[in-house]
Amino acid sequence: MKTATLRAERLRSHRLSAPARTATDAASHMLAVQSQDFTAGRWVLASRTRGEPTLRTVDRAFDRGELVRAWTMRGTLHIIPARDLRWVLSMTAERQRRQAAGRRRDLGIDAPMVAAVVTAVVPRLRDGGLTRAEMFEVFTGIGIDPAGQRGIHLLSELTLDGLICQGPVVARDGVTREQRFVLVEQHIREHAAPDDPLAELFVRYIDGHGPAAVADFAWWSGLTLGQAREARDRAAARVVEVDEGVFIGAARPRRSPRTPAVLALGAFDEYYISYADRTAVCDPAHLPLVGPGKNGMVRATLVAEGRVVGCWTHAAASLGAPPELFDLAPGSQPVDDGAVRSALARFTRFLEG
Repeated sequence: MKTATLRAERLRSHRLSAPARTATDAASHMLAVQSQDFTAGRWVLASRTRGEPTLRTVDRAFDRGELVRAWTMRGTLHIIPARDLRWVLSMTAERQRRQAAGRRRDLGIDAPMVAAVVTAVVPRLRDGGLTRAEMFEVFTGIGIDPAGQRGIHLLSELTLDGLICQGPVVARDGVTREQRFVLVEQHIREHAAPDDPLAELFVRYIDGHGPAAVADFAWWSGLTLGQAREARDRAAARVVEVDEGVFIGAARPRRSPRTPAVLALGAFDEYYISYADRTAVCDPAHLPLVGPGKNGMVRATLVAEGRVVGCWTHAAASLGAPPELFDLAPGSQPVDDGAVRSALARFTRFLEG
């Protein structure tokens, strides 16, 4: 597949050139979007939605119980439709536990400690949930020090067990970055139950990220390459192979005739990060400028015609500061300054609306 075609098709499958009706619809299409930076994760959904949804619009979907945030794969927080959380974890939780086992042993986390935490927090969670700080206070109250990532690993373990997730957004002035931990059984009213969860995971990834290969799916899901190949085989009738080993969804969203010339995508955006090989959308020379670097950070990007042409920061955009545009290869189409300003202004309106 030609690179230009691949980029165009990915823009479409990512809902960047075929935006969804609502942020919840965008989340359902993408299935799970990386969101350790909560503001960036909410912008991932808004940038894939028609019109100009605001931060408050997206937050209401969390408050209504339509969206939650959880450690769904690769030991990383993702936003996911609430109804999909249980079956996705049934595929990914055990792999995440194995990968975190050594670190959890180092932190002294064992079955009795987890059981003690469950006993202490469940009654407290039944009355509207607790913030992370409040959860850590409960841990401290039973003699468990949450420092040194122990608290985070315990929260992750309770999530992988299917007990808790992050739900309603804590109301504060300005941009709030905090949610309440809530009980899954109390907060999530409906649980999807695919006939074949492994096949479903592959199909949903391809629908929201194709064209993509098995290696891309293995990286994104955190599953082994063997599991990824099995998922592909079991999903064969539900996806389309457009090139050798490269798949797209069987049903493609309709492109919008009003796709902006430049897109401002947030930190850790799926368009860049959710592939084993990112060179199709980013010049190899620019990969170190985007990340992930030694600190694991993946910067917010500017995308023109499907290629990464620069980086920006959420704070700088809010202040009207200029972004960092890359030196493009000779013969490349120059990036329109007005389109860049327009893309960043949409993000600013998202925060302020």
